[in-house]
Amino acid sequence: MKVIVIFLLIISLVGCTGPNTEKVDTNNPVEEQKQETKNTDKEQGCETDNKENEVKKDPTKDIDLSIKPNEAGQIMVLMYHHIGKKEDTWVRTVENFKKDLKVLYEKGYRPISLKDFVNNNIHVEAGYTPVVITFDDGRQNNFNIIEKNGELIVDPNCAAGIMEEFHKKHPDFPLEATFFVFGKRPFGQKEYVEYKLKYLIDKGFDIGNHTIDHNNFSNLTPEEIQRAIAKNVEFLNGILPDYEVNTLALPYGSRPKNKEYEIFLRKGEYDGVKYENIAILNVGWKPSVSPIDKNFNPYSIHRVRASEMNVDNVGMYDWLEYFDKYPEKRFISDGNPDVITVPKKYENRIDKQKLNGKFLYLYDNEKNLK
Repeated sequence: MKVIVIFLLIISLVGCTGPNTEKVDTNNPVEEQKQETKNTDKEQGCETDNKENEVKKDPTKDIDLSIKPNEAGQIMVLMYHHIGKKEDTWVRTVENFKKDLKVLYEKGYRPISLKDFVNNNIHVEAGYTPVVITFDDGRQNNFNIIEKNGELIVDPNCAAGIMEEFHKKHPDFPLEATFFVFGKRPFGQKEYVEYKLKYLIDKGFDIGNHTIDHNNFSNLTPEEIQRAIAKNVEFLNGILPDYEVNTLALPYGSRPKNKEYEIFLRKGEYDGVKYENIAILNVGWKPSVSPIDKNFNPYSIHRVRASEMNVDNVGMYDWLEYFDKYPEKRFISDGNPDVITVPKKYENRIDKQKLNGKFLYLYDNEKNLK
């Protein structure tokens, strides 16, 4: 009897571990993770079929490959300026801006913030494409306030008002855009400057740097470059002390002729005010590559002109037509922000250092195989 008890005690302490003879495809990270889970289950529960743990170990399980996700595809960063009464090179009418939002929505584009784009923190429903919306100059037609019977009302015909109204009708079209402002009276109406800036941030919009005086960087000295950027940061943080102003849209698309001075576009200090930009935006002509692409440069982000006049065949609607014709070229979300799903044929484009800890999932786009 004592022998039997001792024998059972030894089994309970040792468990049911043993050599694993099951073959594993070592080239498939998903299978490796599944096998690790199986091994753990065997060690802890004598062949216990723990499906819950297996699902947790396979982050690709619910990804629908039939939508052909491609998170190495291109993303449009749209560049707007004015919203006005008459269409012009740098002016979009109220009607046309509303049309733009409707077309983007119907074609499966969903706004994300510029900061999330740069940080590869993209949350978009499966099968849809992220788009970044930006406005330069911070004119009153971007955000206008109407006072009626002592109440402050957002002008329904300004950019912010149009976007808010569209978002109310289409909650799955996020209220995301970056307004690049300059000077000490952004959006006009001096008496409402503080109200407007705080309102935009509270709504989820972003404020970006467009220098203090809409400065042309071409021939500025290092000190002048730092002053142009830092003074605008100082002004904005005087109103928004806890807000990080760390994105810059280049006025006129200008950069210092002396390439050694470009470092001061990224970071610097003037009169005790420091700044460090995570994104620098050019004047537009083409979409940006994905933030995981080897060629992605956050300090030189391409933008697309959101216009239909004088766009030289590289405006927003030209690119929408291009992506309709070649859908494999655009970024298509897999719906899981923790997984980067890419057709295997684009593997050589990926900079794995830019994944930020996310799981890279490569699949055969033709066979829909893992």
